[in-house]
Amino acid sequence: RATLVERPVWTVSSEQVGETVTFDLATPVHGWAAYVAGVIWVLREAGHDVPGARLHVGSDLPAGAGLSSSAALEAAVLGALADLGALDVPTAERPALARRAENEYVGVPCGIMDQAASILSRAGHALLLDCRTLATQHVPFAGDILVIDTRAPHRHVDNEYGVRRRSCEAAAAKLGLKALRDVDDLAGALTVLGDETLRRRVRHVVTENQRVLDTVSALRRGDLPTVGQLMTASHESLRLDYEVTIPELDTAVVAAVAAGALGARMTGGGFGGCVLALLPDPAAAADVAGAVQAAFNRQGFAEPAFFPATPSAGAHRIG
Repeated sequence: RATLVERPVWTVSSEQVGETVTFDLATPVHGWAAYVAGVIWVLREAGHDVPGARLHVGSDLPAGAGLSSSAALEAAVLGALADLGALDVPTAERPALARRAENEYVGVPCGIMDQAASILSRAGHALLLDCRTLATQHVPFAGDILVIDTRAPHRHVDNEYGVRRRSCEAAAAKLGLKALRDVDDLAGALTVLGDETLRRRVRHVVTENQRVLDTVSALRRGDLPTVGQLMTASHESLRLDYEVTIPELDTAVVAAVAAGALGARMTGGGFGGCVLALLPDPAAAADVAGAVQAAFNRQGFAEPAFFPATPSAGAHRIG
């Protein structure tokens, strides 16, 4: 919820955090409110006269769980301020602005996928994003998803995210490529790379890109079992080759699939957060949740949480 104020001063309150932060153009902002201040900063950098405003943030999306809560906040604030100030900010340009706010103001070296999903998604569809060209396709998706929140905190600012990114950049440079998506001979590339860690990172990226394309093909023909198999294969690659999973995530995936999920995969940057389980039907949610709960109890992990997810539209005005 957002309302105008006369001066270039912004007040933002959060139901989740239970905190109110007020700042102006000269005030450095840190913590959760930096994502709001970053959006204001990037809009002004793009030449927009951002109005002062009071913003109130309420969400049922758990923060720090690998569900893109920061991108969702950026998308909502950007849309609200554009509406309040009648700013000419085309929807197609908003993901790049939100990403810049997170990269340059907040200091998180994220990509653009989360912002694109939070802004450009369409109800009942998966979003296929080409991160190089920013071209998008909306792919019909009628599956039932159960989100398993492991309650193991996910922190995108952790050094490991940057380490993975730098490893991929180093491997691409050694191969003489702009990006690892340009690898057309995986076996040959792995031979060139002598470092075993770089080999694992490259194998994950190249095979993951192919899994994305295969998933789109399976969705277009309505083949959800294949989508599930690809999700589980993706998680295994993230576990073994990209090395970003933790025992809670791995336990949730194994238990969900054993209980009848078509497939399961961690989501987000790893090292905590959530697993997405693709269900054969909504009725399977209880069995999957029960199996994960029992597995967590055996391992002595924190109490997990569960909720259904539906492919929905990106940030938009609802009232």
